[in-house]
Amino acid sequence: MEETEQLAQLIIQSKKVVVFTGAGISTESGIPDFRSPGGIWSRYDPEDFTIQKFLSGPAARKTIWKMSIEGGLLTEAKPNLAHYAIAELYQLGKLDCVITQNIDNLHQKAGVPGDRVFELHGNMEWVVCLSCHRRFPMPEVLRKIKEGVEVPDCPDCKGILKPDAVFFGEALPQETLREAIRRAQNCDPFIVIGSTLVIYPAAYIPTYAREAGAKLAIVNLTPTPFDRYAEVIIRGKAGEIMSKVMEKVRLS
Repeated sequence: MEETEQLAQLIIQSKKVVVFTGAGISTESGIPDFRSPGGIWSRYDPEDFTIQKFLSGPAARKTIWKMSIEGGLLTEAKPNLAHYAIAELYQLGKLDCVITQNIDNLHQKAGVPGDRVFELHGNMEWVVCLSCHRRFPMPEVLRKIKEGVEVPDCPDCKGILKPDAVFFGEALPQETLREAIRRAQNCDPFIVIGSTLVIYPAAYIPTYAREAGAKLAIVNLTPTPFDRYAEVIIRGKAGEIMSKVMEKVRLS
């Protein structure tokens, strides 16, 4: 049985699919993988994206806002075939949730409800005030920057505004992490799409699923440290593979 057929059968026989996604699913929407050649970290110093640097003063925040805009972190990217395939799993009643390392909001744009997407690293569609915790849509804040405000602050309390993504040195959102672990421990199968599974603590999540007895499937361009535990491994582009898988699921 070929691998796409194997994965389709895992889905057909399942009641609770959890999908775990990384940067490899979003590169097909034109969002650069931070770590690849030509990615953000080959052009900018990751040290500039630490929470300590961000809080150190207005000059550092000005640099980070500038890099965020110029570096392609804030884009009008659209979901691709892989995002739509995952959304179709939800429509078919198979998907329990998506756990994602991505900050691009593309799962929601594709049609997965926000309360079924657990964003371990936050979401660049939003900006949060570090004082009063009010959230603002990113386009609203970008408009101010384009109008000449170099370091935007909170219109309510004048607190520091920060993109609502997890910076280096920040803890992952604990409630989100706890719920993601709980869902991983209660699913079958656990499907990894577009993640090298080397960024911790997010990469621990497949371990929770596997230890609870879930079958592990991995769709990724390159090998991962978890390949030896996987029931199904498919190398290739997420969009092409997941489209083929969903065709087979539909036919059933």
